[in-house]
Amino acid sequence: MQRSVSILWEPCTGGARLLRLFGESPRALVPDTAGGLPVTEIGPYCFSARREPEGGQLETPAGACPSDHPVCGEFAQEVILPDSVRAIHNGAFYNCRALRCLTAGPGIESLGSDLFTNCRALRTFALRAAPDEATGLKKMLAAVAAGIGVEFLGGTAPARLYYPEFSEYLHENTPAHIFNHSIEGVGYRYRQCFDQGVLAFEEYDAAFAMADAEESPEGLCRVALDRLCCPVQLNEEARARYGAYLADHAADAVAVILADRDAAALQALAGVLDETSRREAALACGQAQWSEGAALLLAGTSGAGRKQKKTYDFDDL
Repeated sequence: MQRSVSILWEPCTGGARLLRLFGESPRALVPDTAGGLPVTEIGPYCFSARREPEGGQLETPAGACPSDHPVCGEFAQEVILPDSVRAIHNGAFYNCRALRCLTAGPGIESLGSDLFTNCRALRTFALRAAPDEATGLKKMLAAVAAGIGVEFLGGTAPARLYYPEFSEYLHENTPAHIFNHSIEGVGYRYRQCFDQGVLAFEEYDAAFAMADAEESPEGLCRVALDRLCCPVQLNEEARARYGAYLADHAADAVAVILADRDAAALQALAGVLDETSRREAALACGQAQWSEGAALLLAGTSGAGRKQKKTYDFDDL
């Protein structure tokens, strides 16, 4: 079945700038080229319904059917950019309230303002890059103050991380009319853990030890679970710190896992819980109608992945 897609574009330095994508699917796959030129820029308010693009050339990629349905605003749920994209202009995803995931290559160099304003469903940045590769992730993370997950899709080992939220405030010091800038939340510190565009895992893990008691257990549990699930460059000291935190916040960790039915995270949690805590977590899974998760916990980490002969009555836990 042919994909229905059309693009509105204009030439720019080094390639083509996408002004609007048209299609019938909320999963927007941006073409690699427009007019024979590589798509290097995403234009202002490209996926936002706030502003209509002006000018440009309309084109239907080879092998596709034309479409006049704009993929923008609350219709867009996922956007996949080609590796050729280097710049994303102001407000490109403004008010995309249903946008859950943005996938991009490693070469993002320039980002405008108000990119993800009101993108309250945004949960994941997915990068077609290895975890030890230089990317534009630091710039992307700076554009999102809310908690957000990151997945590295390249390399020999998968990696996923979570960046907790942070808040910025301007306080006026009257009558001098001097504004003081303050930042709250460990999420800001996490977003600085890069060395020339490469994620610095040791610094990222060290930030966990600096999180204070006021940090959200949900956010810190996500950090710990993701690192234990995908332990790229994870040293034993950090592994022990994550495990101890999860053991002390087992109920919070289970709530995070249940929200996504994340079996890999549940298996990581099972490895740090004692028998009593595993049974309590299994009961929570059973009450949430997730029998697979409950069985995994009751079997212990050594039995994960094998067919279980024993059955369990969760009412008797």
